[in-house]
Formats: sequence, C-alpha cells, structure tokens
Amino acid sequence: MSLERYMIPCLFKTIFGFDCLGCGFQRSLFLLFQGEFLAAFKMYPAIFSCLLFFVFITLHFLDKSKNYKKLVWKMAVVNLIFMIGGYYFKHFYF
Repeated sequence: MSLERYMIPCLFKTIFGFDCLGCGFQRSLFLLFQGEFLAAFKMYPAIFSCLLFFVFITLHFLDKSKNYKKLVWKMAVVNLIFMIGGYYFKHFYF
C-alpha cells in the first residue's frame, strides 16, 4: 500500500522549489511506524527530537501542576539545531 498519495504536499517546496526544514518528516514518521528506526533517522534526522518536543508541548498543556515552559524552550532550541544540522547533512552530503 502506497502512503505517498495520502501525504500532505509541502507548500514551501511547491512555491519555492526546494525543501524546507520540515521536508521528510511525514515519510520519516511512516517509516518509524513501520519499525524502520534507522531509515526514519536517515530520512529526517530530527524525527526523534521533534517527537520529544511534541511530548514536552503536550505535557506543558496537559499537566498544569508543573511548569514546563523552560524545558519546552530548551527542547525547541535543541530541535532547531537538529533540524538545521539534518537539513545541511541531507543536502550537502547526499
């Protein structure tokens, strides 16, 4: 079954003609659901940091007993570093 036809196209890539920092996330997520952890990482190196970032954002909104604001910001910076590093690696080394 080809999941490609169900994926949302990248508006940035459609307009400007080159990948954005998030291009590859959907395919990587589907690879992750299939148990292909290394292939998911190679497709989009920031997949694990993105998912961890989403977990911290969810905790921030659901668990009001603790303040996750600093942790969310720190994770956002780490995630951005992984996204930029993965983008650079993917486009200049492959």
